[in-house]
Amino acid sequence: MPGDKLLDDDMPNPGVPNFTPREEKQRGVKLSPIGFVFAIGAVLILGIAGWLTFGPKPAPPPEPVLTPEARQYMPSLGLEAVHMQAAESFSNQRVVEVLGNIANHGNRKVKMALVTCVFYDWGGQIVARENDYIVGATSGPLGPGETKPFRLAFDTIPESWTQALPTLVIREIQFE
Repeated sequence: MPGDKLLDDDMPNPGVPNFTPREEKQRGVKLSPIGFVFAIGAVLILGIAGWLTFGPKPAPPPEPVLTPEARQYMPSLGLEAVHMQAAESFSNQRVVEVLGNIANHGNRKVKMALVTCVFYDWGGQIVARENDYIVGATSGPLGPGETKPFRLAFDTIPESWTQALPTLVIREIQFE
């Protein structure tokens, strides 16, 4: 009407688009279907990577068990001429080698024998335990009356070790 004043809200504002309520609803961010699929894929990949990294861990392998049969046969196996020597690896690391012979004084063929080397510090505390096969893996079985040499090499023994010959314990025996 001619005498009515226009309210500020009714005045067109130069440079600012005049939207109707319907247009305001359509102003939101639009995500294409391809972008949505990539976003879901990225979330799934990150979730799987997180689960594999921080999820459940596999159970450690069981400790070797000395069966009653193997325990009874133990006196028939002898570790002889056991000694140590130091060597240097190709990467200039110190390698401790435990060398010796294993003799089978019994009447059974031994397919595998696992030995544990126990290294101590000056206070008598265990600083390292290393397991390795002295019969089997690469040397083949040990028949009755046979003697075979063995060599165990270690490059991860801590400096606190006494440099003395480790204690060797036969932990597992398997027969053919």
